[in-house]
Amino acid sequence: MKANIGDKIRKVRELKGFTQDFMAGKLEMSQRAYSKIENNDIKLDWGRIEDISKILQIEPTDLVSFDDSLVFNNSPQSGKNNTNTIHNNFPAELKKSYEDRIGHLETEVLFLRGLLDKK
Repeated sequence: MKANIGDKIRKVRELKGFTQDFMAGKLEMSQRAYSKIENNDIKLDWGRIEDISKILQIEPTDLVSFDDSLVFNNSPQSGKNNTNTIHNNFPAELKKSYEDRIGHLETEVLFLRGLLDKK
């Protein structure tokens, strides 16, 4: 089954760690209206796709062509464990995005631990 644009937007948003409320706020719409985008209840024009792409920090063409199988299906599905082969098909931009997100979360954890230590 081919993913539609709403599914692709949702998957990239989740990978970025953004909430629907965050996206809706940036797009100056209600969370309910934004949810309709991800559920494909609203047809998107190219301008709206560009707006969403800017928030998600991804090129519009990369968003509409996003293939989650490159992210989530990086191992052979034959049922055999082949420990000699590593399948890494992550695009460099996606890898950097993950690394940036992990760095942000590590900084946040350290900050929160510091707050807890003060109490």
